[in-house]
Amino acid sequence: MNKDWSEINKTMQMQLKKSGTFKQGIATLFELRGHLMESLSSLRNELTPEDFYAMPFKNAAGNHSTSISWMLWHVFRIEDVVCNTLVCNSEQVLLSGGYQKRICSPIITTANELDKQQIADFSKQLNIDELYSYAFEVKENSEKILGALSFDDIIAKVPPERRARLESLNVVSPHEDSAWLIDYWCNKDIRGLIQMPFSRHWIMHIEACLKIRDKLKK
Repeated sequence: MNKDWSEINKTMQMQLKKSGTFKQGIATLFELRGHLMESLSSLRNELTPEDFYAMPFKNAAGNHSTSISWMLWHVFRIEDVVCNTLVCNSEQVLLSGGYQKRICSPIITTANELDKQQIADFSKQLNIDELYSYAFEVKENSEKILGALSFDDIIAKVPPERRARLESLNVVSPHEDSAWLIDYWCNKDIRGLIQMPFSRHWIMHIEACLKIRDKLKK
């Protein structure tokens, strides 16, 4: 893991543990996400449209075996689902912004269920400009919601009725590679969600995106 990102992430986690420092923790989270988004934004200028759906590590194990466009969809789709359905009980950005049509995505799920060939086919269909617009809007929306939380809010568990709403929306595929996500998210408190979909999950996938970029640039 990038050393600077790792250190900021560790600081954020410590700050979120105490009521006296959790607001600092949210600010540190936003700082981390700012750095990560800068890295994602740089790819837009460095890469060709074909690079976004390239899979140079297709036969490897790990996040870098997918494509940059798949990871952009996956990371921000998960954040949109988790923030607006489980944290805030509001409408997802994908739906309110009409982004499925704008991005040209055939699915509304997190795309965990896709196999390697399906990832390759899916990645070629996505409109990268609209995908970036979606990413920025999801980021802004999430940070508005997270910035308004109290310490009591972040130590609360996901309410059962929000799990039921999530299941009714069909945004998580019943495929075995996706279905586990519902239990994973709903067994956490909001602080636990902040520490994964909103931070570490970004780090994991953006590092994989940079690995793909470096391979393509050789």
